[in-house]
Amino acid sequence: MGGYRLIGHPLGHSMSPQIHERLFALEGRTDSYSLFPFPPDKLETQVPILRGLEGFNITIPYKQAILPFLDSLDDSAALYGAVNTVRVQDGRMTGYNTDCDGFLRTMQAHGFSLKTSVCVAGAGGVGRMFAIEAVRQGAELTIAVRDLSKGQALAREISERFGCSVQVSTLDALDRPFGLIINATPVGMSPQTGVSPLPGPVTARAGAVFDCIYNPRETRLLCDARKAGVPFAGGMEMLVWQAAVAHEIWHGSQFLPAQIDLLVDEMNALLDRKAGEADA
Repeated sequence: MGGYRLIGHPLGHSMSPQIHERLFALEGRTDSYSLFPFPPDKLETQVPILRGLEGFNITIPYKQAILPFLDSLDDSAALYGAVNTVRVQDGRMTGYNTDCDGFLRTMQAHGFSLKTSVCVAGAGGVGRMFAIEAVRQGAELTIAVRDLSKGQALAREISERFGCSVQVSTLDALDRPFGLIINATPVGMSPQTGVSPLPGPVTARAGAVFDCIYNPRETRLLCDARKAGVPFAGGMEMLVWQAAVAHEIWHGSQFLPAQIDLLVDEMNALLDRKAGEADA
């Protein structure tokens, strides 16, 4: 069977096929990449199909659910307890986490430091990665959530693993400035735009803001940051970089930052065109 796919549910707004097709072209390859959506209760039944691929990517809600079906984990996946990239060799599946690579390369590109007071909004799979990496980089971490019990569970795990203190707050109770705010929630994602996960005054007092959402290009959170003159970055760079690192794993490829910058611009332009067509 071969080929490459993205598994998740739902996948209607995914730009992964366009990104990976461009990356294949940069490599001089003609591989196929397609969306493979299925409901959560069908994951186990799809594993034989997945073992027949050359590799695949994973998004919500399978980044942790896939773990029992993998044959091995790279250190990156073991560290964060979540997988977004799988390499398949002779039917054996090895899980990796390239979300972190995409995140750190985006922070570096914008000059955003994690050695500051960091607020991570959300405690799901990607929020967990952001929180763990922030602490590993020396952050003073606050986890902001709707469900305090979920945030407290993540805070306890991080405290026990890394020997640090982690604060937990509800999203609407935040009232202090942070050096960096990171949104790991789906609040503001298309088509439910116009809302922010954080109070506007908290955003306005931040040193910088990163939203992992890439559609829309500028979420309400980022709009609030822009209006307040706060440096910000959206999720497209992270999305493209984590895809590029998947190709590094699959094929040993290397991409220049300038190539990734051009691909980010191309994908943002594609988003703008789609938005214009929807408004027409």
